[in-house]
Amino acid sequence: MQAAVETSPLPSASELEFIREYAGRRNAFFGFREEPFSNTPDPDFFFMSAGHREALYSLLFGIQERRGFLVIAGEIGAGKTTLSRLLLRHLPADVKTAFVLNPKMPAAAMLAGIVRDFGIQEKMRTKSACFSALQKFLMEGAERSKNAVLVIDEAQWLDPRVLEELRMLSNLETVKQKLLQIVLIGQPELKEKLSQPALLQMRQRIGLFLHLRAMSAAETREYIFHRLSCASGGQVKISLDDELLQNIHRMSRGIPRLINSLCDRVLMAAYFSGTAQLTAAIAAKALEEMSFVCSQFGEVNA
Repeated sequence: MQAAVETSPLPSASELEFIREYAGRRNAFFGFREEPFSNTPDPDFFFMSAGHREALYSLLFGIQERRGFLVIAGEIGAGKTTLSRLLLRHLPADVKTAFVLNPKMPAAAMLAGIVRDFGIQEKMRTKSACFSALQKFLMEGAERSKNAVLVIDEAQWLDPRVLEELRMLSNLETVKQKLLQIVLIGQPELKEKLSQPALLQMRQRIGLFLHLRAMSAAETREYIFHRLSCASGGQVKISLDDELLQNIHRMSRGIPRLINSLCDRVLMAAYFSGTAQLTAAIAAKALEEMSFVCSQFGEVNA
């Protein structure tokens, strides 16, 4: 006779209700007004590390001085998209901007999208018509001393043929200045792509190349408490011991997205332990479970 197989009972109505209300309960327990470690690119939570400050100020200066191509590369999760949003927020109000979030498209489609994003209303059915309309728009802006910026995120996905089209756009200039400043933001593979021999002419037009550095251990600590402060209106009720902070920095390698993921998981462990005193001991199992998420080429010891 075959033995009966025991199965776990389905969640009860009260358990399902607890799951639905978990975020609100946890936030109330820790005194948060909103989630402190969400991995969305929210400029209100932006922490100005030394690397981000250098990148932002360099971009603002390069745009102001009309240096043409400006390139920022950084690891996955380093805060590049948040940096791009912050850049747009800090540009002068009279600077016209276009933003490309997904560059995986043919040159003609991207050019049409750029024209639309700049608010150009003319009817254009061909790539050459789009190019002419954009040139007219930029020339008219230059006559009024207006600047124009094109920001392309995830630029490592740009097809070499599209990059060549962007080089052609960068040729739009007067005898004294570039009409369009083009900001490319992407992963380290972007540097490899730009190093191709066929892109030599474009590479020689780059006025700024900067690699976005990861945060130091001290910056990781400041980053965590900065986000806790933002989420709690400046009234942080949580403490983290030094060993836990060191473990988070070591596992995350100073990359903001990984820091967020680790801290969110640690908060869950602390909440279910009923404490706002976050220690390495309380977080040990949570960090061990997250080691694969933080790994580059295999496991990372928690």
